Amino acid sequence: MELPILMHRAEMHQGKPRIWLLAGTGEGPPLAKQLLAEGWQVQLSLVSGSAALPYVAHPNLDIRIGALGGDGAIGQMLEQAQARGNSFAAVVDASHPFARQISADLAKACMARQQPLLRLLRPSLEGPGQIQLQANLEALADYPWHGERLLWAIGARQLAKAIGLSKGAVHHARILPTPTALQQAMASGLGEGQLACLRPAEPTARWEDSIEAALLRQWGITVVVARQSGGITEASWRAACAGLGVKLLLLQRPPEPPGVECLLEAELLARLAGIKGLFSPDAGPANPAGSTGA
Repeated sequence: MELPILMHRAEMHQGKPRIWLLAGTGEGPPLAKQLLAEGWQVQLSLVSGSAALPYVAHPNLDIRIGALGGDGAIGQMLEQAQARGNSFAAVVDASHPFARQISADLAKACMARQQPLLRLLRPSLEGPGQIQLQANLEALADYPWHGERLLWAIGARQLAKAIGLSKGAVHHARILPTPTALQQAMASGLGEGQLACLRPAEPTARWEDSIEAALLRQWGITVVVARQSGGITEASWRAACAGLGVKLLLLQRPPEPPGVECLLEAELLARLAGIKGLFSPDAGPANPAGSTGA
């Protein structure tokens, strides 16, 4: 198994309850900060080094960078922690709602080992405008694309497939500013003038001032395809499209793995406070009665 890169090693305080937090979304940094403030020792897993930049170094924060390698590798990490007498009181899945594979792998590994697993659930958004939910990417093949000026905001990995399903449209895309994303976008047939390499920005007070609105105006976009992620990016597309009268097609959020305890942030923190209350300074991590294993 290829181990993740260790960026910051936390001091191992015996008796301090530990959490394994898997993040990579905007909720990760404030959630980690809150958990540290409440006295947790946090092992944080992120896919890339750039995702670690918003996190502030802390003696109880252990940041590891790299892919986890599937449910078998995750299970091995859980077993190694237990063998060292330093088990996790809980695993928290705060990955992106569309990161289906990692959530499925976590659920399988934790369920097999009766490891408490909690999933941070983003709330569903509501908003004005011409919004249509699409079951999946394939459902877009039936849309009347001819003559539409289309902006894809679904990431770069599926761009080639998406463009093949929307023949007749003039294509543009917003992607992350990474070499891999740029290679994937260009391999799909998009040129320099059709791409915006930008990270999600903080929300603006007025939708007119947002990056999303600027892209819609610059390219004369008539349709946007984005994901029903429930985060800042979806909210920004909703506001900009509604303000400029642009149609917004949202790919429906995939279902969570069965049996996983899914909680909004306030509910998650309350649940973790209950788990933390089962620990004493002299006791090792317990398997809280009634905890959901997956």
